[in-house]
Amino acid sequence: MSGITTTTVPVKLKLFDTRISPLFSSSIPHSLSFHYSPSHATVRYGVSLRTSAYGNNFRRPPPSNEADNEEALDLSKIRSGTVRLIDQSQNMIGVVSLDKAIQMAEDAELDLVIVSAEADPPVVRIMNYSKYKYEMQKKKRDQQKKSAASRMDLKELKMGYNIDQHDYSVRLKAARKFLADGDKVKIIVNLKGREKEFRNNAIELIRRFQDDVGKLGTEEAKNFRDKNIFITLVPNKVEVQKPQETPKIAAADEVSVSVEA
Repeated sequence: MSGITTTTVPVKLKLFDTRISPLFSSSIPHSLSFHYSPSHATVRYGVSLRTSAYGNNFRRPPPSNEADNEEALDLSKIRSGTVRLIDQSQNMIGVVSLDKAIQMAEDAELDLVIVSAEADPPVVRIMNYSKYKYEMQKKKRDQQKKSAASRMDLKELKMGYNIDQHDYSVRLKAARKFLADGDKVKIIVNLKGREKEFRNNAIELIRRFQDDVGKLGTEEAKNFRDKNIFITLVPNKVEVQKPQETPKIAAADEVSVSVEA
């Protein structure tokens, strides 16, 4: 249930003989449960009961944050009667009783959060846990956005060594767009069978393509030895941030690679 915390307070054995003030009893749902031992009672519903004064036994429920599932707010994990307390200003208060730490958190209308249950004594902190959790989630989302923005995808563009003018223009336009979007571009020319004889033509085509891309892309890697000739271009950040003009494509007779019989 949203906004639930668990608080353990000392009570007398005759817990159920104790009257609860009308103000509080009117707000108790049927699902409210009491668990008690000879020296303690546990009340679950986002409020804590103090048996010392009936008029003072109501506490504002903490902000909705699915606290029932938050281990940091489960004070039943603390078996020690004393804790090392840090206040809402992150000042070290020192070792105090657990009851006093709970009382100070209630007085400040904040949460008592477990920092280290295994320490001796356990370390707790007074804070607005909902706000803290929200800020941590926001920080995580911002980091994920920055990571996604800095990540480069690899786009592949394949061409034949004798590609025609139209297909060449389409691939050049795509390469420039990918680079402008911050992605890497790998230009590949596959040579099959006897096409290996035209390796120099393929290399010339790739170099021409790189020249037409211009300063928008910077060479990162290349392979002109195997049958799959390629070059990888990465965005030039300085050029990417500048307004880009549509490049003029060379005439068809300049782009097409002549093939000798």
